[in-house]
Amino acid sequence: MVPSVRAQEMSAQKISGKAPRVRPLPGMPVLVVEGKPRTLVASDVHVGLSRAEGQTGVEMVGGPTFLAERLIGAARQTRSGRVLLLGDLKEPILGAPPQTRRELRLFFDTLLGAGLRVEVCPGNHDIGLSRWLPSSVGLTLSRGLLRDGVGYFHGHAWPSPEILEGAATLVAGHLHPGYRLAPGKVPCWVRVKPGGPRPFRATEVIILPAFNPLCSSEALNQERPRRSRTFLVHRFLSTGEARAYLLDGTDLGRLHLKDGPRED
Repeated sequence: MVPSVRAQEMSAQKISGKAPRVRPLPGMPVLVVEGKPRTLVASDVHVGLSRAEGQTGVEMVGGPTFLAERLIGAARQTRSGRVLLLGDLKEPILGAPPQTRRELRLFFDTLLGAGLRVEVCPGNHDIGLSRWLPSSVGLTLSRGLLRDGVGYFHGHAWPSPEILEGAATLVAGHLHPGYRLAPGKVPCWVRVKPGGPRPFRATEVIILPAFNPLCSSEALNQERPRRSRTFLVHRFLSTGEARAYLLDGTDLGRLHLKDGPRED
């Protein structure tokens, strides 16, 4: 398949200058990247998941209005002018039922109506997504985007050679990282300081929590990852010291990642 013009342009985009400061927003599953404009990064939005979970109404938790307003609130709090979404925008994986299309349109129209620039780096759930995107939404190739020394990709497949060779920091989603604390699992960030031989040059890897609060998570301190997520663990998280952090910034300590996938 020949990439769209939008995808080709976004893939090639580089902005020169000093690498920006990258920081989580306390209490929220989003990353703030300093620059002009300042960028808010989120992953695993899964528009349509609320219906799959039996909820109704666009304003329900996990619904398109809830998700868009949550991003708008974070953007206003941080004075961010751009939102970069790292994949898995929709539910289900294949196709987009009519209701999902309406919810995607509402989600993007709400973000754009708030004056935000929006970009999407597609994930494994985003087959066919491009046909449902407003023309003003930027679309990268699935192999990611390199900007100001930061490489962004979803995490289900290898990022581009440009990212592997040129990024000082790697940012991905896909894993839905979590941590088991009594009485259940909570979402978490994962930050990795790579060491030793590795297939990339970055000195930091950041894995975002899933943005949609209805998403399940991997309890990385106790469970083996699902087979579909082992690539990210073994190729990136296992290359050095991985630590987990709660959304409020609490350091949960080093992760001792378990070998091999689980089959469910």
